[in-house]
Amino acid sequence: MTAIYFDSTMDDDLRRQHLYRGDIFVFSPNPSIKALCDLAREMLEEAFGGLDPMYAQYHMPVEKFVEIFAPVKPQFIHHPKTKQLFQRVVEGLGCDLNKTYIDVPRLRGVTHGGYLTSGVGYAHHPHRDTWYSAPMCQLNWWIPLYGFDSESSMAFHPRYWNSKVANSSADFNYYEWNANGRKNAAKQIKEDTRKQPKPKEDIELEPEIRIVCPPNGAILFSAAHLHSAVPNTSGRTRFSMDIRTVHVDDVLSMEGAPNIDSDSPTTSLRDFMRGIDLTRIPEDIVASYDKVPIAEGELIFKAS
Repeated sequence: MTAIYFDSTMDDDLRRQHLYRGDIFVFSPNPSIKALCDLAREMLEEAFGGLDPMYAQYHMPVEKFVEIFAPVKPQFIHHPKTKQLFQRVVEGLGCDLNKTYIDVPRLRGVTHGGYLTSGVGYAHHPHRDTWYSAPMCQLNWWIPLYGFDSESSMAFHPRYWNSKVANSSADFNYYEWNANGRKNAAKQIKEDTRKQPKPKEDIELEPEIRIVCPPNGAILFSAAHLHSAVPNTSGRTRFSMDIRTVHVDDVLSMEGAPNIDSDSPTTSLRDFMRGIDLTRIPEDIVASYDKVPIAEGELIFKAS
C-alpha cells in the first residue's frame, strides 16, 4: 500500500527507505524551491514575450510554441544560477550534499487538449523511469511552476508497484537516446517517433493517485513508480520541473526499490553530480551498472 507523507520531518536515510517501499512525500512551498521556480518562470515569461505561458498556446500555431519553448529548456539548465539554486533545494529538504548526487533540473510543459503531445511537450505514457535506464535508487522531485489541477497532473498507478508490466526496456539504449532521441525532441511536433521504452500490454489506469500541490511545492517519489501524464483538460498548459537524485551509499550497495520489470542494458548514473562540488560518480562505480559493452552514443546527457 502506498502511503503519502505531507511535510514529513523524517531524516533522509529513513525517508529513502520509505520511498523504496513505494511511499510518496509531498512538501509545501519554501523559499529555496521558490527561488528556483522564480528563475524558470522569468525565463519562460520572457521567452513568450509578455504572453502568459499557461495560455500562450491559444495565441500561436504549435510550431511557434515549440520554437519558443524548446530553447528555454537548455537555457535554464545552463543558466549560471541554476545549479546553485537546485543545490539549495535538495539541501533544504534534508539531503546531505556530500553524499547526494543530483542530475540537472529539466523543464516540462504539458499543453491543454492535445495541442502538443510529442517532443518538447511529450505527454508521457505509463512508464517507470527505471525503464529509461535510471538506477533503482533514483528519486524524482517533481515541482510545479504554476498552479495546476487534477485534470493536468500526473497519475501514479500503485497497483503496479509489485506487479510486472511487459515492456520494451531491454531495447532501450540510454547512450543512443542522449545522442539522438533528446536532440531530436524539437523536431517531434505532430507525432513522436523516437524509440522509447513502453508497455507491451494494456495498463489498467485505475486505481490511480493524483496529487495536487501548490506552485513552489514538491512531490518526491521513487523512479520505480509506474506513472503517467494525465491528458490535460484543464484549459491551460502545465509547466513543471524535475530534479533527480541518488545517494552514493545506495549506488555503491545497489540498494533501492525492487526491480520488478526494468531491463535496460545501460545506465543514466553518469549524469549525476555530487551536490557539494558537482563532481561525477567515479567511472568504476558507474560501469558496474552497464550490462553490455559500451558501443556508441553519448554517455552523459548534454543539454544543448
